[in-house]
Amino acid sequence: MNKTEILVVGRHEQILETVVRLINNNPEWHGVGALTNAEAIQLFNHEVFDLVLLSSGIDKTEENDLRAYFIDHRPNTLIVQHYGGGSGLLTAEIYEALKNKQ
Repeated sequence: MNKTEILVVGRHEQILETVVRLINNNPEWHGVGALTNAEAIQLFNHEVFDLVLLSSGIDKTEENDLRAYFIDHRPNTLIVQHYGGGSGLLTAEIYEALKNKQ
């Protein structure tokens, strides 16, 4: 079974680590984290992600830059804004995005 590959981008290291850990606790998912736009773009260019999760601390300009880059290079990649609120909300956000893609 192929896992859903998820790139998580956020600016707060501890939150990012927690989100990636929660994602990787789901046997259907594999998450990788990036703290900077440069790191996110590098990972995005070297791996195929099904979904990009934008986490906390990204300002609007950086978010717009990332969205534009991801859409330009792989238009079918899902981009989801994660607003926090615990593992239940995170899981729901990801499942909802994946369901809507089908």
